[in-house]
Amino acid sequence: MEHSVTEIGRAVRRRLERVVQKSRDKDYARRALAILQLWETGGNVAEAAHRVRAVRSSVYRWQSLFETYGEEGLCPQPRGRSDWKASDEVLEQLEAIVEEDPRELGYLRSRWSSELLALELARRSGLEVHATTVRRWLARLGFGYRRARPTLHRRDPRKAQRMKAIEVALADDDPYTEVFYGDEVDIDLNPRIGSAWMRRGEQTAVPTPGQNHKHYVAGALHAHTGRVVWVEHPAKNSVLFVKLLEQLRSQYRRANKIVLILDNYRIHKSELVEQWLSANPKFQLLFQPVYHPWVNVIERLWKALHDTVTRNHRCRSMFELCQHVARFLDIVQPFPGNRHGVAHLRSAI
Repeated sequence: MEHSVTEIGRAVRRRLERVVQKSRDKDYARRALAILQLWETGGNVAEAAHRVRAVRSSVYRWQSLFETYGEEGLCPQPRGRSDWKASDEVLEQLEAIVEEDPRELGYLRSRWSSELLALELARRSGLEVHATTVRRWLARLGFGYRRARPTLHRRDPRKAQRMKAIEVALADDDPYTEVFYGDEVDIDLNPRIGSAWMRRGEQTAVPTPGQNHKHYVAGALHAHTGRVVWVEHPAKNSVLFVKLLEQLRSQYRRANKIVLILDNYRIHKSELVEQWLSANPKFQLLFQPVYHPWVNVIERLWKALHDTVTRNHRCRSMFELCQHVARFLDIVQPFPGNRHGVAHLRSAI
């Protein structure tokens, strides 16, 4: 299909003008400007060459590319030599190698390196390439060198049953049934270290108390309203959890049924808790599947707590740190809708 420089449509002209204004490739922008000048001058190559400060032979070549291939003929072409070694067959072999385990092929390494991939690719295809080339090919195939995610081979045989019970509880629309996500969180005087803005070449120092001290918070996040009920205790034991149950019973006296979705930590199943539950039958505990922490939405609340308060903190005492934690838990409600990340320390709630 041929394109005439003297009959360029409005849409094409606007796209070429956008290339001239925004392209970071000055040669690409110059070619687009030359075509626009040819359109304005009615195909006068000499005048267009003078306006874009180019020789006429270049303008003739750009005109030919545009009339033959359209706008694509003006696009930048890959520079340097073509990567003739990267055939489809070679790339398919490389992709297949990455998916295999090096140890199953007799290597000592537990994960692939670009050097070992180049060696194995040469063994299979007879094509010897450098490790840098292998890394470039892997990027082309969509692979990246990233941190792996740990998982366990053990599976909870009651996963389906537990997930079904949680789904039923969350779908219950009885106005006198309250459903919560419950969990505990550690508050460490020794700050959790995290990323922060700092000058290049410098690393901000965060003072630590030397000897760590701990405090504990138990919380219950309402599954529908986002309201947070919480208590604190110096020890992470059944007393802390019973204090949370007592707080829920006090604040939701009108509820006929209170459901808590919990992890399988031992303090949720102790004898003290069992005795308390037998005296308060309107409470029901649902345990999430083993090794499925993402089921419990309150984990997001604890992450926000650490990101907002405990990470890189400079509190010198546990009392001061707990004040900040209490402040966060007051202003975070309803979670996650409130702007806790930009709240003032002592602003009005």
